[in-house]
Amino acid sequence: MDFPNAFIGRKTRPSAKDLAATLGDALEAWKELTGWLAAKGISTKEWHSVSPKYGWALRPKLKARNILYMGPCAGCFRVSLVLGDHAVAAARASDLPKAVLKEIAGARRYAEGTGVRLLVKTAEDLAPIRTLVEIKLAN
Repeated sequence: MDFPNAFIGRKTRPSAKDLAATLGDALEAWKELTGWLAAKGISTKEWHSVSPKYGWALRPKLKARNILYMGPCAGCFRVSLVLGDHAVAAARASDLPKAVLKEIAGARRYAEGTGVRLLVKTAEDLAPIRTLVEIKLAN
């Protein structure tokens, strides 16, 4: 089942109220992840939309470096990371769940790196994302 970005077609960035209404129960996981990122020094958060047909995503950044993208969906959100070759190798050597390793293995390769997308519905879905962020920061 596909979970499209909840803000497709919208020309203005979502408000906190819009985000809360869209995420529902997943808002707690969103807040937990953004809080964890801030504790890591990844405190710059910028809303971004390439075009209304793709919707909006929050881009937590470390200085000028995009660390990940958080795309709101109805009742959940999608986290996307672009991993370089060293980070992909480190992820493969880690103890990430098999489903996440399968996602990495099947992920599309871009000039910037390998694009990995994971869906978050609850806080229990955050552990692999934390691991991938740590790997990305170290590589």
